[in-house]
This record gives sequence, C-alpha cells and structure tokens, in this order.
Amino acid sequence: MTTFRVAGADDAAAVAELHGDSWRRHYRGAYADAFLDDESPEYLGGMWAQRLAAREGTRTTVAEYDGQLVGLSHLILDADPKFGALVDNLHVRAPLKRQGIGTQLLALTAEALQEASPGSGIYLWVLEQNTAAQGFYEARGGIQGDRTEVPPPGGEPRRLNGRPACLRYYWPDPATLTDSISAYDA
Repeated sequence: MTTFRVAGADDAAAVAELHGDSWRRHYRGAYADAFLDDESPEYLGGMWAQRLAAREGTRTTVAEYDGQLVGLSHLILDADPKFGALVDNLHVRAPLKRQGIGTQLLALTAEALQEASPGSGIYLWVLEQNTAAQGFYEARGGIQGDRTEVPPPGGEPRRLNGRPACLRYYWPDPATLTDSISAYDA
C-alpha cells in the first residue's frame, strides 16, 4: 500500500536520489551526460538538504511503498503573480508509474495549496521532449501555456546540451486536481 506524507529534513538523501534517477531517465539529451551521471548526485543532495531544512513557503509531499520513497512533489507558494504556486518537481519511481501515485501526489499538492493560499492557481514546467509527462498533465486538465528555454541547473550552461525548451502547464483552479483524492480515501 502506498502512503503519503510531508517530507522532513531527514528525507533529503532519498528525495535527491529519486530526483536524480528521474532526471537520468527523462532529461537525457537536454541535460549534459556528465552532469546527469557525475555531478547531479552532489548537486541534488545539496539542493534537497537546503530545501527540506528551510521549508517556509514550500511543501514537499512524498509517497512511500514498502518503506521506500517512490514519489515526490515539491510546491513553492506564490512563485508567479499570474499563475500562482509552482510544482517545482513531480517524480515517481519508474517501476511504479501508471498506478495513480503521480495523480495522488498532484492532488495532495493542490489540496495543500488550497489550504495555504486559497484562490491561487498552480503551474509547472515540463521539458518539451518529455511527451509522456505532457500527456499526464493534459489528462489531468492542465492547460499548455508558454514555451521557454530551460534554465541551466545551478546557472551553469555547460550542464545543458544546447538550448532545450520547456513548456508551462497550469491549472487556474487547483480544485480540479483534488477530485482524485476521494478515490484513494477508501
């Protein structure tokens, strides 16, 4: 059975490992191989240690299955004056995809947003090459918005291959995402 909870500082290493695994699977080609394979563990480890130690204005929800971290969603409140809160990361471990974990993480994130900042919209960015994720967001009512260049991790352009693009997906009313929660309450 999958359980969901808010992440704490002691989850940083497991969250960073899951995030890195997802990047290596889905960001290959857009991100430099040397960064993905050699540098990302340290980069993500430091990033998540910092994020989960100072959580004001954010919320990280994790999914666990058989005692292992299998999914995460990271929310940043008030990230954009027009689109609202940013889902900065949404990842599910590859073998457990298509089992509702990502849908539940997105719904719980939207519910947390509604409690913390009523009336706020929610959005995220997805790599243009990640068509599977785009299909996932569209199936959940996400509206495709603008297209922009991917910012290089840590501001270092050498960590990217060329100038990859990403697309914004947004939900003006996050309540449309919380409808799926009731399916998991039973």
